[in-house]
Amino acid sequence: QVQLVESGGGLVQPGGSLRLSCAASGFTFDVSEMSWVRQAPGKGLEWVSSITSDGNLRSYAAFVKGRFAISRDNAKNTLSLQMSGLMFEDSAVYFCTQGYRESSLRSPRGQGTQVIVFS
Repeated sequence: QVQLVESGGGLVQPGGSLRLSCAASGFTFDVSEMSWVRQAPGKGLEWVSSITSDGNLRSYAAFVKGRFAISRDNAKNTLSLQMSGLMFEDSAVYFCTQGYRESSLRSPRGQGTQVIVFS
């Protein structure tokens, strides 16, 4: 079955950086569009970024504003999200999912990795 294992979250101060990773298995990763979504405490699931199966097209939510970069390694079945310029409102649990943009919100998720931005 689909397995998605996220890692790389943690505590960071405003303006700091983190790199999230997702190890995927149980499906054909290299033909799957992939996304990152997040859920802040008390809020709904929010789409963050997507990447096509070949990595040639990327899409970002407006609030990313050039701060995040999504990437993938199809040889290793991994998805990454490099985050910089982190802000308090970026605090959330981050999940990787299959699908592109809004369709990713309906896909199965792993346990997620928590990002907390604090001062």
